[in-house]
Amino acid sequence: MTPEQVAAASKPPVLELGEAFSRCPATLRRARLLGISGWAFYITGRAGALGDVRAETVAAALGFIAPDAVADGWDAAARTARPLAVAEANLAECCRWGVQHLSDAPESPRLAGLLERAVDAADGSGMPLFAAWRAMPVPDRSPGARAAVALLLLREHFAGAYLLAVRAAGMTPLEAVLAGPEGEAGAAACGWSPPYPPVGPLVRRRLWAEAVTDRLAATAFRALAPGEGAELLNLLTAARLHLRSG
Repeated sequence: MTPEQVAAASKPPVLELGEAFSRCPATLRRARLLGISGWAFYITGRAGALGDVRAETVAAALGFIAPDAVADGWDAAARTARPLAVAEANLAECCRWGVQHLSDAPESPRLAGLLERAVDAADGSGMPLFAAWRAMPVPDRSPGARAAVALLLLREHFAGAYLLAVRAAGMTPLEAVLAGPEGEAGAAACGWSPPYPPVGPLVRRRLWAEAVTDRLAATAFRALAPGEGAELLNLLTAARLHLRSG
């Protein structure tokens, strides 16, 4: 498999597994312990790796969430905790989830090793959120935690690549969300308010952006030797089945 083929095939499981910890009830309890809402924890937990920046900067880095919705979560959390502290709490929850759910996944150490090699090789140009997360120290070096953190990082790499591709396609982030599978429901979930622009002419551009995303993300998978791309896909599939069956 070529690196681009590995990127395209790995994207769905990476996107699913890389955010699974954020929906865990234990992760949401961490927000209550910090004294902030679940939304504030999601926004700041994800973007807090950038440090003490303005909400406008966070909205630009996240891209697909409406700026007003970003500001609501970011500013609310900032009144209680430093952004980096929230990001560290989020990372700790990711590790806890990984230990709980991925430690006994098939060949967990091998999965963690392949994912980490891809993360290390990824080109972070124009992806500040991915670069900020990659620079954060991982507090737990057990295989399950390492795999979970690497999945989180690769998910941010795919998200950053997609944002670059969407802008190169001449689309706004809102237009890309509307042209996606969830349409207006997805736009509303991301905090965008109607009226929405028509999506008909946007679908072809979104498909082009998806293909460009795979090309941009392929840099991460060039670090894998021949045959290791297919091995990684098999391990990701096994981890996803393991998680769903659990």
